[in-house]
Amino acid sequence: MVYLTRSEHFNAAHKLYNPSWTHEKNEEVFGKCANENWHGHNYELLVTVKGEPDPGTGFVFDVKKLSTIIRDHIIEHIDHRNLNMDVPFMQGKMCSTENLAIAIWEQLTPHLPGGVQLHCIKLYETPRIYVEYFG
Repeated sequence: MVYLTRSEHFNAAHKLYNPSWTHEKNEEVFGKCANENWHGHNYELLVTVKGEPDPGTGFVFDVKKLSTIIRDHIIEHIDHRNLNMDVPFMQGKMCSTENLAIAIWEQLTPHLPGGVQLHCIKLYETPRIYVEYFG
């Protein structure tokens, strides 16, 4: 089994706020991330697929095609957007990095061809904070 990772970048705003809680509880739990005027991140997204190299190409999957799938189904929908308000696949969810990684997995899985499996979504919110999701 060989693992292939493609890295992409996007910028997005969000707010961590549970509407069923008081303003005070949201501030207590989420701190500055509950800011009513939102806040943003420069995210780094790493998408890892796995499979056996094709005997004719030596590729697990063509990285240009992988980049196109990521851009068409993820980046175009979230780059320079408000995750809470502008992204249909995040509607009704707490816009944490954890939930965003799960949603990205769900958006990508149907678009990968047979013989290639999604292995991991690694999403950096900051250079020191990241989430990994393995499905």
